[in-house]
Amino acid sequence: MPRDEIEVPKELREFMLEKAEETFLGQKNGADKQYRYGNLHIREYNDKFLVHTDKIDPRKDPIGHLVYDAPEVLIGLACAIFGGSQIAKKIYNNKSKKPSLSYGLMSSIISGYIGYTTSKRIKTYLE
Repeated sequence: MPRDEIEVPKELREFMLEKAEETFLGQKNGADKQYRYGNLHIREYNDKFLVHTDKIDPRKDPIGHLVYDAPEVLIGLACAIFGGSQIAKKIYNNKSKKPSLSYGLMSSIISGYIGYTTSKRIKTYLE
């Protein structure tokens, strides 16, 4: 749990803001549902709510949200595009003269995952 996240027991259900909207935007982190109210991000679990404030509301500025609140997603995408294409080129040049979509796809997925998880760990460590 990030340091800036607050845990609210489910018994305090009246805490849930009436105007909070259920959303798919954001990482669920195992939550049953998630809600947004302005910059407030609320995750609902079986026994509790976890609440934190984002710097930028992704519904209003998705790119700004990725840059300031979820840079690991952008890093993962960059790694998937650049790293995946470089690995696929190497495999293509060394093993086969026939291009393969599966080489490119698998190398992109692996590169993106490594970039995402590494930057997520660094972000968590720095928080």
